[in-house]
Amino acid sequence: MPGLSILDRYILREYLYGALAAIVVLLVIFTGSTFADIANKVATGRLPGGVMFTVLGLNLVNTLQALLPMGMFLGVLLALGRMYRDSEMHVLSASGFGPQGLLKPTAIFAVGAGIVAGLVALWLGPLAARASSAEVEQANRSVIAAGLEAGRFTSLTGRGGILFANTVSPDGTRLGKLFVESEHTGKDGVLDISVIVADHGNLFHEGQEDNRFIALHDGHRYDIRLNQDNWRLMQFQRNNIALSQPTDDSGDNDPESLRTTASLIGDHDPSARAELQWRIAIPFGPLVLAMLALPMSRQGPRASPVGRILIAVLAYLIIVNLMTLGRSFIASGKLAAPIGMWWVLIPVFVGAAWVFARQYAIRKPRDAEAAS
Repeated sequence: MPGLSILDRYILREYLYGALAAIVVLLVIFTGSTFADIANKVATGRLPGGVMFTVLGLNLVNTLQALLPMGMFLGVLLALGRMYRDSEMHVLSASGFGPQGLLKPTAIFAVGAGIVAGLVALWLGPLAARASSAEVEQANRSVIAAGLEAGRFTSLTGRGGILFANTVSPDGTRLGKLFVESEHTGKDGVLDISVIVADHGNLFHEGQEDNRFIALHDGHRYDIRLNQDNWRLMQFQRNNIALSQPTDDSGDNDPESLRTTASLIGDHDPSARAELQWRIAIPFGPLVLAMLALPMSRQGPRASPVGRILIAVLAYLIIVNLMTLGRSFIASGKLAAPIGMWWVLIPVFVGAAWVFARQYAIRKPRDAEAAS
């Protein structure tokens, strides 16, 4: 890179290697936890199995706005910590490379990470969230979203009973040779069993989009009361049954997080202002965390890096939780929107810069201090 010295390029390369290693580890952790959550929703019928991996990928894209700043933070901490432990920083300092020499490569690396994080927070993350919501909504239009497969008995979540279809069309809207069984206990304590068989059926929506029904055609219905002799047999041309309402995976997200950044600008709703301030603060996170990493990375030659990493993770969680608290205050109207997250970011940046300057400040000899 033009204008950069050999040491600047070396430090930037160390930052990049450390950040990539941290991001890979964090991505594995995020992927595992996200996959477990999505797999649980698929198993309980809250999410269509056919879109599981699509939703997983889109959710991971959205989590990059939190993963990138943390990965950059740990990357700077790991790189500088290794240089201190290997005494490289002491050699550089003896050669005239003072602590101010770290500011330029660190600022360049933080600005680059901030641009990428800002791109995710302001555009790519909301786009991925909207795409995930659209995938789930489209899949929920099909009976396959309820876990129904051809030639297999399927429980009807939320209403009891089972459903069997001999064939299912590729789009999940047309069914052949249906069998439906449900049961409930009446007020008199007698168990009522309903059995329906039909030649074919089709899925349709009525009222709200989540209200899904199956229309059964050309069949018979058997109403059976156990230990009673008043069974009933009915023949029908059409009989509608309600499926359980699907739980949209996007319902776990704040609706404002699905909106474009341009639509949030000028919106005076407190929730929209809180979301906008959150997105604006994300690109500045790497700058604050990079400044915080400079004083935290200083350590002795034989010091273990584990303690520093644990402290860094704790510091990151505290900053994020304070920002989340500020976001909730703005959404509830308890905090003015222009204050945003600056009440967290600016004090952390100033405090880290002050500690960093104090670490390398020239100290007076103890005799001189005592005499004065």
